[in-house]
Amino acid sequence: MTIFRPLALLTACALSALAAPVAIAQDAAAEGESAQPAPPEPQVRTRDMSGTFGGQRINYRVTMQENLLSAEDGTPEAMVVTTSYVRTPRDSSRPVFFLFNGGPGSGSVWLQMGAFGPVRVAIPSDARDDGGPPYPLLPNPDSLLDVADLVFIDPPGTGFSYLLEDTDPERYYGLTQDAEAVAQVIRRWLNENGRWNSPKFLGGESYGTTRTATVVNQLEGSTYNDVGLNGLILISTILDFAAREPTPGNEMAYVVTLPSMATAAYYHGRAQAPSAAAIAEEARRFAIGPYITALLKGADLPADERASVRAELSRLTGLSEAYLDRADLRVTSQRFYKELLRDQGLTVGRLDSRYTGTDFDDAGETPDNDPSFYGIDAGYTAAINSWTRETLGYETDREYQSIGRDPGRQWDWSLGDNGRNAYLNVAPYIGRAMRENAGLRTFVAQGWYDFATPFFGAELSLNRTGIPQDRVEFHYYDAGHMMYVRDEDRHRLAEDIRAFIRAR
Repeated sequence: MTIFRPLALLTACALSALAAPVAIAQDAAAEGESAQPAPPEPQVRTRDMSGTFGGQRINYRVTMQENLLSAEDGTPEAMVVTTSYVRTPRDSSRPVFFLFNGGPGSGSVWLQMGAFGPVRVAIPSDARDDGGPPYPLLPNPDSLLDVADLVFIDPPGTGFSYLLEDTDPERYYGLTQDAEAVAQVIRRWLNENGRWNSPKFLGGESYGTTRTATVVNQLEGSTYNDVGLNGLILISTILDFAAREPTPGNEMAYVVTLPSMATAAYYHGRAQAPSAAAIAEEARRFAIGPYITALLKGADLPADERASVRAELSRLTGLSEAYLDRADLRVTSQRFYKELLRDQGLTVGRLDSRYTGTDFDDAGETPDNDPSFYGIDAGYTAAINSWTRETLGYETDREYQSIGRDPGRQWDWSLGDNGRNAYLNVAPYIGRAMRENAGLRTFVAQGWYDFATPFFGAELSLNRTGIPQDRVEFHYYDAGHMMYVRDEDRHRLAEDIRAFIRAR
């Protein structure tokens, strides 16, 4: 049985939906006004393939599809690309997992070509630069196709997805606007593929975890058109943004990042502990005990207490007491990247502090760039373009936006139902969804060496009142933000998620 609607049917539907706008345009032209150009015809590319995933030989169909989104009056506004991997023959009892990356502005290249797609790009697993091409594309036995069909979504402004000419970016670039668009694409995919009663999982990485929270609010918070979910999968989680910002007076920003500083110091031999997990636990206890107490005392902090906190902070972070004293016990992440290995002329990475880089000079306050990003980005960009254009046959003159700038620069960070929006935290959306859906569970994956979305911040945002703790599970990996770049952790992550999906 055909899983996806044929191109002819898609074309017919597109033309039918556009009949009214075209007629209006013709009338306008007859009155001397210029007619609006017809929107592009949505493109669909399919390939039937096979591979071995999780030890099982799987036949599957990959479909790369453009989805035209329109305003309520029928005006075409955005083209959203989805890439689906569905086992053949179709089995509607199988789970379906909807995935996206973050940014905002990041395409799904990272999870698709690095973690869960049927092929992956081979880059160094030991925190070395990916160098120059060619970058091998290898079969990915860690793909989750043995336990779920996979649908990768590139929201507007990411990947090959884009806003049509004259579309106001405010319509799509924002917390709620983006979530509404993604929820619409998910509902449409369920309709077209007959999967409304399939088990459903939703998840993403980085801002993709924020998107997961806002999308679940759209899917399960809709009184008249609920989409029930079985699980949320959060990879490198950021839900509580206010606690992460080192604005003067916000002491929680230093509490949240302290355990990540400790694990980075441990990895580079500047702090001693039996393991990363061990020093992380020491740092957690210190952060929410003596450290936050000292910070909250502000100018009233006694000298002897300051000295005691400074000494322990130095032991955990590997930074000198003299430096910590000058920083008033408050070290931003940017300063830490530069200071930890300054005596070696090295900086450490933001996305993954295992990576090191060399700056133009050693005296600067912050790094020139993030070595854990420029150490992998060329390989991933080459991989997604090779896979989609050459293997799947997708045709476009547009550049793939692995990290698109426009969405982030124009993003609306307000939540319409949150008053002044003085404290941006989307974790309550997850709590509400879990309270109202007794079958909904949450899986959280965190890397020890991630400063972009620190593991302690994820923990603090999800252990709040209103979130059922018996249905939230945490998993930790010996890498950073994209823990799957390390071969051992890619396999562990896949096995952990397999177990989570099977336990529905």
